[in-house]
Amino acid sequence: MEVQFYGHVRQYLNHKDEFDKAIQDVLMGGVYTLGPNVSKFEEELQAYTGMKYAVTLNSGTDALWFALLGWGIGKGDEVITCSNSFFASAEAIWLTGATPVLCDCRPDTKNIDVSKLEALITKKTKAIIPVHLYGQPAEMPKVKEIADKYGLKVLEDCAQAFGAKGDTFKLGDLSDAVATSFITAKNLGCWGDGGAMFTNDENLAAYVKKIRNHGSTKRSHHSIGYNSRLDEIQAAVLRIKLKYIDQYNDLRIARAAEYTQQLQGTSLKLPVAVAGYRHIYHLYVIETPKRDDLQAFLKSKGVIALTNYPIAIHQQEGYPWGTDSDPKPCAANCEQNAAECLSLPINPEITSEEVKYVCDCIKEWEAKQ
Repeated sequence: MEVQFYGHVRQYLNHKDEFDKAIQDVLMGGVYTLGPNVSKFEEELQAYTGMKYAVTLNSGTDALWFALLGWGIGKGDEVITCSNSFFASAEAIWLTGATPVLCDCRPDTKNIDVSKLEALITKKTKAIIPVHLYGQPAEMPKVKEIADKYGLKVLEDCAQAFGAKGDTFKLGDLSDAVATSFITAKNLGCWGDGGAMFTNDENLAAYVKKIRNHGSTKRSHHSIGYNSRLDEIQAAVLRIKLKYIDQYNDLRIARAAEYTQQLQGTSLKLPVAVAGYRHIYHLYVIETPKRDDLQAFLKSKGVIALTNYPIAIHQQEGYPWGTDSDPKPCAANCEQNAAECLSLPINPEITSEEVKYVCDCIKEWEAKQ
């Protein structure tokens, strides 16, 4: 049996008529940038998230970057985030001219370790970017408590957790803004690049909406800005997928439960779902010191498992560290997570039979150790 990591083609085929019609309507409408689908999608995002404003962009990276710019964060400032996320979580900080301060992660959830946050706060600190890694929300009540204590902005990196929430709050309720990605691999993903920034701050929303289009809110009237628009076709695709996002996430949760049940008793470190939060399993990540060997064995059995993210941000060769006075962080949990993490195939389209096959292969591998 072959088990692919992604289910994009299956998802397209499951809703083929809807997707084809939506794309055909865009093509026949003749408006391909900042048209009616973008406007309607932003309205639908506002309704789903409960946020007053949603501004679509061409990436989650820009959503992070532009929110920071909107707060005036730049050279001489510091922003705290975690080191075991995708590079863009810190890259967006660096692009403003500010300094990323990288925090270690919790050894269980792999989210930012809130118990280590206060020790990293200085007079230069302006914001915290918690990342809801793998679909498990970070400890937002505690993050907000710390941010309020020191007068800091909170920007949630929700690229892996669209549709996740706490039992008593939605993502966005306890922060100043939320950034998400719509790249194909995400829970709510288009067929290319895309992203959005959500906020209840009218001024921030207006700023991001302006700079996404060369600083323009009126044709031929420009100021300094960027080119970061979500295409009409991608917006049309996302409007369809948004209708099914809770169903998609429910299926991910169900398949994750099957993985967890069937892998009990193995030597693998399994994901942790924290009580009081809806973990929507953008990724189902196991850990083992023999990660590379297991990944190769699964590939030989037709199972595609990937590594997300096998090099911590502060260990990246291209990370723009400054001088000796800007030391790399102490992030032992992040480094261990990077060295041992392996993402098993999970998506709304994967079947229970495929999950069982993956688990059987893992057990076969373990029996040979």
